[in-house]
Amino acid sequence: MIEKIKKILADEKFRFLMVGGFNTVFGFLIFTGITLSLKHIQHGYMIALVISQIVSLFFAFFLHRYVTFRVKGHIVKDFIRFTLVNLVSYVINLIVLPILVNVWNINPIVAQFAILVVTTVISFVGHKFFSFRRSE
Repeated sequence: MIEKIKKILADEKFRFLMVGGFNTVFGFLIFTGITLSLKHIQHGYMIALVISQIVSLFFAFFLHRYVTFRVKGHIVKDFIRFTLVNLVSYVINLIVLPILVNVWNINPIVAQFAILVVTTVISFVGHKFFSFRRSE
């Protein structure tokens, strides 16, 4: 049983999903809390999106660097690359979220959850092959 657990934890994709899942829930809770707090402000969900993305960026970088990809060195370079990969997801969010909410009349929390599915795949590929890539 212990060997099976070690094997599972050794799998980088599993660690990515666990760390990404934790960070996604963390960021989603921040987004939801702020969205509900600012529901009286028109487009308050956009303020919530920006704040939750910035806060979760730092948590995600730390966790992916040390838990998922287990890399050392190049911390500034890694952070810049990590931020660029996340920027792709953020831009998708900033464009698609208002469309889903304002054009398709989807609840902002439901819309954000749907977007997370797409951006998670983009994140894994970008972080594995760009953010934390190490030459052999």
